[in-house]
Amino acid sequence: MIEIDLSAGPHTEGVERRLREWAAEDAVARLWRRDPTLWSADPDIPELADRLGWLDLPETSPAALRPLEELRASVPFWFTDLVLLGMGGSSLAPEVIARTMQGEGLPLTLVDTTHPGALRDLEWLRPANTIFVVSSKSGTTVETLSLFRHFWSRTAEVVEDPGAHFIAITDPGSLLAELGRERGFRAVFEAPPKVGGRFSALSPFGLAPAALAGADVATLLQEAAEAADTCKDEVHDNPGFLLGAALGEFALAGRDKVTFIAASDWDAFPDWAEQLLAESTGKEGRGIVPVVAEPPRPPGDYGGDRVFVGLLLGGDAAREAEQWGEADETPDLVDALEAAGHPTLRIRLERPEELGALFFVWEVGVAMAAAALGIHPFNQPDVQLAKRLAGRAMAAEGAPDGGPAEAESAEDAQLSEADEIDLVWELPQFGHAPPRTPVPPDPDGIRERLGDFLAEVAPTDYVAVQAFLAGGEEEEGLLGTLRAALARATGAATTLGHGPRFLHSTGQLHKGGPDNGAFLQLVDDAGEHVHVPESDFTFRQLIRAQALGDLAALGQRERRALRVRVGGPEGLGLRRLIQLVEEFT
Repeated sequence: MIEIDLSAGPHTEGVERRLREWAAEDAVARLWRRDPTLWSADPDIPELADRLGWLDLPETSPAALRPLEELRASVPFWFTDLVLLGMGGSSLAPEVIARTMQGEGLPLTLVDTTHPGALRDLEWLRPANTIFVVSSKSGTTVETLSLFRHFWSRTAEVVEDPGAHFIAITDPGSLLAELGRERGFRAVFEAPPKVGGRFSALSPFGLAPAALAGADVATLLQEAAEAADTCKDEVHDNPGFLLGAALGEFALAGRDKVTFIAASDWDAFPDWAEQLLAESTGKEGRGIVPVVAEPPRPPGDYGGDRVFVGLLLGGDAAREAEQWGEADETPDLVDALEAAGHPTLRIRLERPEELGALFFVWEVGVAMAAAALGIHPFNQPDVQLAKRLAGRAMAAEGAPDGGPAEAESAEDAQLSEADEIDLVWELPQFGHAPPRTPVPPDPDGIRERLGDFLAEVAPTDYVAVQAFLAGGEEEEGLLGTLRAALARATGAATTLGHGPRFLHSTGQLHKGGPDNGAFLQLVDDAGEHVHVPESDFTFRQLIRAQALGDLAALGQRERRALRVRVGGPEGLGLRRLIQLVEEFT
């Protein structure tokens, strides 16, 4: 069983007081009775009482293991790849399971982008030898359905029975479930409807793709069941309630930046925890900001808004790593952070299968942290705004009514690219010839606008880099360098989200959480159009509209935001942006 060692420093009494209050209120028993008044005096609020099915998953999900094993056995040997099409809670957990447990099944590739360049980078994929898992709770997620249509078209070009290459995971009766049966999918898994997407790691959404990738999901569920039993203990012996009390009290005291420091064996987990924290707590002007994979700084350089979560190797795993000359240095780093006065949570794990316990303990912890903050953890009230504004942007781009969202008046959208900073001015924008003699914009004006943006960032704020870009190893390295430069220029925490993926993760926090974020949106020209089959729009139109829609949503919430056009060969635009930010360090 995982161990949690809390060092709360001056916040110890606050955490203890919260635990005592929960004990007096019989909070553990009320959680397991599915009592919605833990979070609201109104038990009839939508998506509250009917979103607690995740508590049952360690007990009920083993019933799905036999069908999963039969499915895995039915896949012919000539299938060589597994591709997961999904966004947010429908895709993050299986990716984390596959990376952490490293089974011997089909290699898993996650596709959660609508960038045409990223899709062109997948032209190596052989659909005739690939299983595609289409994952969407609602069954109507525009990105997922667009990706499905793209890969269905590619598969239908090379095989007679494309349905045998597709599996659906969705809620009962959804459009996707109906589509899967109409087109003869190899399998359609219907998940428990009373489980929200970000709490669905132990449901078919997490288990089915992981099982096909060869993960030992039976042992994963056993570990989760043991954690569930432990989370029924009294509050002081309950890891989920301890985690929730700590996260909640730290946030109330101004330490709302939960920064993950992970051993290499566990560096996938924060990607899942990021959505769980941000989307569950970031609303009503409150929230906890998860900080994942941030370039490290000296312990004394971090501000008083931080709490650090160390995911550490424990027991035999730590000793074995040391014997092989791969000793985990994470404990020394966490020790140094504690010595510098920062609260820390050390979580020690010995075996990859303990990921099941980690999932469940964090689900309990984040749900109870939301209770401490006085917010509803299972809804996402601000996500729809960006979707609606993306629909307006699609209308402005000329997409007809068959587009991915209801087309509204372009005049109402108030969406414009005119205010962006263009750092690749000499390159042609899509659909236009390159200028005969490129004229760079006013460099002093660019520096002034960037300087004004950075000057508004306080050390207790955070800078969110929103990259609506194609991705890739070189780009990822440059984005890490950009985050380090932004940290030096502002002293603030930095986060990174890839669009449109982050819209289903941290996007709720950005619009609904506290006004302590500054948002740097990065876009490129997205290259050539890639048509979405069975529709009247392209992936280029879709991702451009999503970027504009999110920018407009931030504007409606009066958030600080700056849009920068990058792109170009060898990361030209990003390199120029880094150079400019460095001038302010």
